Formats: sequence, structure tokens, C-alpha cells
Amino acid sequence: MPARSLASLSLSFGLVSIPVKLYTATETSSAVRFNLLSKEGARLKQQYVSEQTQKVVDRADMVKGYEFEKDRFVTFSPDELKALEESASHMVDIVAFIPERSVDPLYFDKAYFIAPDKRGGKPYSLLREAMSKTGRCAIAKWASKGKSHIVQIRPVEGGLVFQQLLFADEVRNIAELHIEEVAVSDAELKLAIQLIEQASEDQYDPAQYKDEEKVRILAAIDAKIAGKQIVSPEPVEVTAGGQVIDLMDALRASLSKKGLPATKAKAAEPSTRRAGKRGTAPSEPTPIRRTTKKSA
Repeated sequence: MPARSLASLSLSFGLVSIPVKLYTATETSSAVRFNLLSKEGARLKQQYVSEQTQKVVDRADMVKGYEFEKDRFVTFSPDELKALEESASHMVDIVAFIPERSVDPLYFDKAYFIAPDKRGGKPYSLLREAMSKTGRCAIAKWASKGKSHIVQIRPVEGGLVFQQLLFADEVRNIAELHIEEVAVSDAELKLAIQLIEQASEDQYDPAQYKDEEKVRILAAIDAKIAGKQIVSPEPVEVTAGGQVIDLMDALRASLSKKGLPATKAKAAEPSTRRAGKRGTAPSEPTPIRRTTKKSA
């Protein structure tokens, strides 16, 4: 079944206007969702109750407000809220072309595809090939559903990705965590690099990874449908703290586990190298146990 477009847009590229169609790039309908039910199996409906009167408030009697002080609100009528909305536009204005890798993935929000609409094939291909040759992506402005957006348009094999970006005030600064900069020795660094090189691959292959939690939940759902009882596994006790592991020993053990003997590195004084603001000292990965939320 062919994909259904979300909107018809027009990319403004200099004096060139490129008609395109917008498509979703991710699939959320495959997620496992549980419904809230009564114990008798009936669906539940949501109601809003006034904290002051403890009575149910009908939607017709609701207004939206902004809390500017504790328990003090300024309210807006539907017409006032409508006036605040950004006017929707089918025009996507490209404002700059920047190196593609200069956009930190932290700023990535929703991802879409754009495909050429009628008579848009040639200018679409021209833009994609020009960006591929120069190693640059487009930064553009777009208004949709009452909000303004910044988007990155980047070339991929077979088309263009329309990546919605977060604004600067929506991304936190890692410096707020005040991560301590710890010096590492040349010997530790050498072993850590060996470990990285052992596990290195040329590219990320998403087909190698499956949502194991989703598979397990779907299997449990099938079992319940078949009338079987779901039994919780025994919890695994994890001893916290107490044991101090030498970093060098842990690195050597990791290398040996992967089948390559660790190069004996002579102990050295800590070097002047320090972990960067975005980095941490090399450490052995800790297994993560997945848990699932119980439905109400």
C-alpha cells in the first residue's frame, strides 16, 4: 500500500520553487499499547474535575490559562489563542546551507521524508545532488499547526529527509551536570582504544537490532489470548557498591573476553589528557535490565 502524504509543500530555493509532498519517516502504530479498563473489562472515559468544587467540568466550560505565579493564572479565550498562533504556510523557506555534520543530533526532533510533487522532479533532483556534492544541508523555516518550526533538509540515497529541529532553549547544556574532568593515563587510553577498535564496525545496521521488549510483550499477549497464565520471573539481586575494580584489569579482561590478548602496557603517570565536556572516562559497559510498566 503506497504511503499517504501528510501535506503538500513548496520548497523556496533562491528563485526556484519546488513542489513536494510530506511523508512520515517513522512508524509509531506498531507500538504496543494497553488500554485502561474497569475490572469488568469496560473501557473508561476521562473526566476533568474542578479542584475547588470537586465537580465534573464540561468541555464547553473550560478555558486555557497560564500560571504566572503560584496558583495565579491569566486566561485566554479561544479567539485570543487563535490570534497567537502562527499562520500555517505551505511554503518552506530555505534560509541557509550549512555543513551537514554541523547539526548536533541532540537537536533532532521529528523526521519526515519529502518527495517531488507534479513538475517538481527535476528541481528536486538538482537540489539533492547539489547538496550531496557540497556536503551541505539546508536549514529552513516552516509554519504548521499554529507553530513555527526550524527544519533541516538533508540528502540521502533516493531522496531528501525533512528533519524537524528543536530550538536552542529546548536543549539542555551538558555543562549543567558539572561532570568532573578526570585525568587518564596513556596505558589506560591505549587499552581503551584497543577495545574500541575490536568492536568497531563500518556503519550502523538497524536490521541487526530488534526491540526485544516488544517481542517479549507480544509473546505474552499471545499467551494470554491462548488462556495461559503469565508468571513473573524471579528478581535478580544486584549487590550495590563494596567492590572496587581496577580500571586496567577491567579493560584487559574486556579485551581477553573478545578474543584478543591485551597489549601489556607499562604503568605510566596520568597524562595531561582530560575527558572533554561531552566525554567520560572509558569504562566497562554495564548490562541494563529492562523493565516494563504495569498497566492500571
